[in-house]
Formats: sequence, structure tokens, C-alpha cells
Amino acid sequence: MNRLAQMTATVAGVGYLRPAPGTWGSLAALPMAWAFHTLGGLPLLALAVVGTFIKGIWATKEMTRGSDDHDPSEIVIDEVAGQFIALLPLSYASWMHGIDILAMWPGWIAAFALFRLFDITKPGPIGRADRRGDALGVMLDDVIAGVFAALGVIILAGLWHGVFEQMLAQ
Repeated sequence: MNRLAQMTATVAGVGYLRPAPGTWGSLAALPMAWAFHTLGGLPLLALAVVGTFIKGIWATKEMTRGSDDHDPSEIVIDEVAGQFIALLPLSYASWMHGIDILAMWPGWIAAFALFRLFDITKPGPIGRADRRGDALGVMLDDVIAGVFAALGVIILAGLWHGVFEQMLAQ
């Protein structure tokens, strides 16, 4: 097995943690996303999404070559890509408005919880992508789950800042 592909796909071995390797992969993505955002703001985090997606397809193909299992549980690079996407709205708000990204900690919790919810339940297009049975499907279902989670973060932020804060202020 290609050692570099294995290290990439398992995110330096995080995918071997039990139980729930996907959750561990999502948790590992949080400090990585913070580092990318801190070093280069939204543009660097967005570039990390693209790079992770591309590397993930390659690493998944390498790790599953000759195997009947197209999505072994130790492959968690897909969770990292999806979690990065779920955090993009926070990175955008921080980058555009000069807010400390860690000050938006409720958004981090929402992004994590929503991403895990969509990744585990696989509603609609997430499930269809997962059923592709190839490396692209492995990555794509988490990308779509990340988009769903990002939209959820935006909706929750809008409700909190646009509705509930106004109600509390009265």
C-alpha cells in the first residue's frame, strides 16, 4: 500500500481511532481549519478545501485499489474536507468583519454538529453521492454534507442575530 496515500486518507492515522473514526476526523479538521484561517483567512481555508478534496480523491483511490470496500471507515480525509466547508461561513464573517474567529464558538459547535448529522444520516443528494461506490463518491458525499451544514450555520446565525437578539433586546 502507498504509505503517503494511507497517511493522507487517514489524516496521519486519525482514521484508526475508535469508536466513530468519522467523528474523530471531523474533530481533527477543527484545529486545521483554525490554522488555515489564522494564516490566510478565507482564501487559504477555501484553497485548503480544494486541495483536500483533490488529495482525498487520489488517496482514497490508492487505499481502495483492489478492495471490495470502496469506503473503509479509516478513510477520514473526506470528513476533513466536509468539515472545512461547514466552517467557511465563519471564516467569511471573521475575514470580512474583523471578528476573532474563535469568538464565534457557537458557530463552530453548530458547524460540527450539523456536519456530523448530515454525514451520518445522508439525506437526499448526500446518500446518492455515497452510493456511487467510488473515490469521488466517498469525497462528494462529505462535500455535500459540508454544504448542507454551512447553509445550516448561515440560517442559524441569521435566526440568532436577526430574530432572537432583537427579541431579547426588547
